[in-house]
Parts: sequence; structure tokens; C-alpha cells
Amino acid sequence: MDAFSLSAEEWAAIRLSLQVSVVAMVASLPFGVLTAYVLARGRFWGKSLLNGLVHLPLILPPVVTGYILLILFGRRGPIGAFLADHFGIVLSFRWTGAALACAVMGFPLMVRSIRLSIEAVDGKLEEAAGTLGASPLFVFLTVTLPLMLPGVVAGMILAFAKAMGEFGATITFVSNIPGETQTLSAAIYTFTQVPGGDAGALRLTLVAIVLSMAALLASEALSRVIGKRIHAQ
Repeated sequence: MDAFSLSAEEWAAIRLSLQVSVVAMVASLPFGVLTAYVLARGRFWGKSLLNGLVHLPLILPPVVTGYILLILFGRRGPIGAFLADHFGIVLSFRWTGAALACAVMGFPLMVRSIRLSIEAVDGKLEEAAGTLGASPLFVFLTVTLPLMLPGVVAGMILAFAKAMGEFGATITFVSNIPGETQTLSAAIYTFTQVPGGDAGALRLTLVAIVLSMAALLASEALSRVIGKRIHAQ
């Protein structure tokens, strides 16, 4: 095989990483927006505790996060057993479990970015809309959401990029099964553990760099477009 030609297994790892990253990003977005809004606008007891829990995956070793997921969502875990018995949903050692692990690891970055964008919104604009008779939901959809969109986009890209590079939590929770749970990072790790695997590791490393740069450039472009539309209004 040519030094720069990707094998079928390498393509499978790339496709799986993209699939897992997109699913993790999209599935966590509604929860990220809600959590960020609660942290930015809420005034309640336990807010600091909630903020700490949200950001805990950034502090814990990824392997620890993956092990906690395995305990909770494994076939014998309380949540995993319930999902398997009642809905036939199995997450451990499946690509859906990889998406869950990536969503958990990227969630703090998404929430932080969205929260900062919400806090930057002038509260007087929301109050003015409220005094005109608009409901809280209508105020959020017509005033807050458009102004916080750049932060939402940035949070989505950060979560996607984090998911693309996630390794520790994923391999602990769903293992490293080629074609099923072997993501780009896991495939690179596998190549580094076998003799003569340097070429494969280098190929996938270059792919990871290209995908990460593409995500960052897309984030910048989208943020500029949204920013211009907001200022135009």
C-alpha cells in the first residue's frame, strides 16, 4: 500500500470519528444551551455545585470519566441495565457509547462558551421586550438566542473538536474495536503499538490535523457571518 493511501480500516476509523463527533455535538446541544442559560441567568441554591459538576470532566482524568460511565451505563450499571431491559439500548462497547463519552467530555467546553455569550447579552434588551408583553420564551427566541448565536456556534465547534480528539474516556467505556468503536485517536494509538505502524499513525495524524483546522476555520467563518448579521440588524 502506498505510504499516503488510507486502508479500509483507516477510512472506517475516520468515518466513525466524524459520526461520533457529530452525534455527540448535536445530542448535547439542547442540554448545553439549557444548562448555560440556567448558570448565566439563574439565581438558586446549589448553582456552584451544578457549575462544578458540569466542569468536572475537564478536571478528572479522562480514564476516570470513562470508568464512571462504564459503571453507570454498562450492561450491569443502574442506567445501562434499565436502558437495555426496557428499551433494548446498549451503550457500552458500541459506537453510541463512544458518542456518549465524547458528549460528556465536550459538554463543559460547550456550556462555557454558550454561557459567556449569554452573559454578554445586554439584560436591558430582554427587560424591554418583557415590558412590551413578550413571554420569557418569546424573549429568549427573538432577543437572547440571536445575540448568543456566535457563542453557540463556538461551543458546537469546540465540542466537535474535543470529540474528534477524545481517547481516554472512549477507550475505557467502549474499548477499541475496529469497525465498531475504534475512532481516529484509538486507531493512531493502535498503530503506535505495533511494529511498522509509524506510517499509518502518521497518515491518521495528518488527517486529524486537517479535520481540526477545518473545524476551527469553519467556526471563525460562521462567527463572522453571524456577527455581521447581528450588527446589521
